[in-house]
This record gives sequence, structure tokens and C-alpha cells, in this order.
Amino acid sequence: MNYAEIKKLDIANGLGVRVSLFVSGCTHHCKNCFNAIAWDFHYGQPFTPEVEQELIEALKHPMVAGLTLLGGEPLEPQNQYGLFPFLKRVKQELPEKNIWCYTGYTLEADLLTGRAHIDITDELLSMIDVLVDGKFIEELKDITLKFRGSSNQRLIDLKRTLLDQSLHLLKL
Repeated sequence: MNYAEIKKLDIANGLGVRVSLFVSGCTHHCKNCFNAIAWDFHYGQPFTPEVEQELIEALKHPMVAGLTLLGGEPLEPQNQYGLFPFLKRVKQELPEKNIWCYTGYTLEADLLTGRAHIDITDELLSMIDVLVDGKFIEELKDITLKFRGSSNQRLIDLKRTLLDQSLHLLKL
């Protein structure tokens, strides 16, 4: 897996100060995507053990609330394989940090079943606290929305949703 960018003190992509990892690779190709350069799976730098350690160290800062995964598309099947061991490590070493993930896939149609569901998806989703799902749709763009770009995108409390198998949206 490659990554396009790392932001160690990000306040735009989730609640609180965050460490954000922008992975490379996306097959959605949303019209007017804010990060189209990251569509290419080979763009950026390799996600190495050294980069993983750099992110862990950044996450240890007391003012950092958690990790945000963006893209590209973090939940492309091949990116899931790259992120899975890293998220397990974050949850083991820093259980107090929350994880947000932005995806163009939708939870019910693509991730729980469907084209983005692979052998590790269920366990990977169990490590994510907030899922922002749905493709960016230019015609539904709304700059007044918090933490999303178009009105079709949802802020899902994924822990509660998976626990009782009923959709729980965050009200921000």
C-alpha cells in the first residue's frame, strides 16, 4: 500500500486534533474529488514499518484524539490488507484513541456485503469508531455540513451500529 500524505495535527477530518493518513488508490473517481491525485494506487510513498512507527509516535501526543483514514480510498480491498495490521496495532497500543474512516463505499451495500467486503473487512470495521460513508456527489455538495462534502454522506457511529445491528448516525 502507498500513502499520499500524512497530517500530524489535523483539525478538519474528525473531532479534535487528529493524525490523518491519506492512502493512495481509489476506483470511485468522484467528479471534483478534492484529492484526485491520490486515485493512483502507486502515487506517493510506500507505507513502511518506519512510516507506521512515525504515525504511532504522533498518535501518542496527549492532545491528539485519534487517527483519521482518508484517500484515495482506504477501504479499497487491497488497501484494507495494508491498513489491517496497522489498525490492530493502534487499537492494542493506544486503545484510548478513536479511529475515523472516510470511504466512498456505503456500509450496507458495499462493506457489510458487496464489492468491498473481503475476508478481513468485518474485523477491520470493528476497529473503526466513526465511518463517513458514501461517494462525494458534486450535485449534493453542501459546505455547511460538518466533516463531509455532500449531503448523501453519513457520519456513522460504527461501534454502536455494529453492536446492535441498527444504524446510528452522529448528530454534529
